[in-house]
Amino acid sequence: MSISAADENPRAGDDPAFRDAVTFSFGDSAAQLYGLARIGIGGGGASGFAIVYAGDELAGASTQAQVALEVPETWEPVTAAGLRCTVVAPLESWTVRYDGTDAAFDLRFEALSAPAALDPESAVARAGGMAGYEQLCGVTGEVRHGGRSHQVRCLGQRGHQWGTPDWSRIELARTLSAWMGGDRAVTLTAVRPAKAKHHDEEVVGGFLINGGAPEPIFDPRLSTTYDGELRQRRAGLELWMSEEGGHARRAAGAAVCGTTVDLGDLRLDSAFFEWRMEGRTGTGRYDVLRRVSANGGGGLLRRR
Repeated sequence: MSISAADENPRAGDDPAFRDAVTFSFGDSAAQLYGLARIGIGGGGASGFAIVYAGDELAGASTQAQVALEVPETWEPVTAAGLRCTVVAPLESWTVRYDGTDAAFDLRFEALSAPAALDPESAVARAGGMAGYEQLCGVTGEVRHGGRSHQVRCLGQRGHQWGTPDWSRIELARTLSAWMGGDRAVTLTAVRPAKAKHHDEEVVGGFLINGGAPEPIFDPRLSTTYDGELRQRRAGLELWMSEEGGHARRAAGAAVCGTTVDLGDLRLDSAFFEWRMEGRTGTGRYDVLRRVSANGGGGLLRRR
């Protein structure tokens, strides 16, 4: 799948369930500041949520759904949950701003890698109903919480995803990133079909980014330890890069902060992890989106 500047623009689909979204995430372990922002369109409106952590504490969060909006030509007019983003230079530079009650940020993302593209014909895209791309980024700017302003300079990730996920066929979807310093990173997507009986029936795909170039992982394996409320606490990666075998690349991580977002009949467990890989330490995001019974609590965030 080839990604061009035109792919940066919002997309519309004929299916009412079609969704398009951009996601920004960052983790400054030195400043102990972490954040996630997602802005989406579809179903005749815009939606968004933002989460900011200071250390292991939830510093601020917002969710908002179905702000009336026709699909625009660019992302600039899209605003929800106090979020707004711009494309400064396609596939190279972006800004994202969040103005919340308890926390805020104003950040610039600069690409450090080419797009790691999830082809719509890949097994993961077909299972999840989504395609798109992710890019490792350098992140600079300001984060505000508790009446103070903090400068951040760290790694992060910017992604663009679109499609029509059918949650009657999906049990859960997991997205993971590990930013290991410099221009090395791992990005992973796993989808578990609704009828799967075992963990090994998940469809998994991912990329190892090294030197700014994404390399598809032939056989990515993800193991996760959950707590009693099914929130991800620890994880291990075993990355087999080629069909010929050889040695697997390995990484291990543990959660430093996280929260749960109730999205009606879906539940998002979002966490930031500290990672170790081949002598390097890094930061990254690990999200689990799962199907649950409708609870009428859409948008509620709970501290972990």
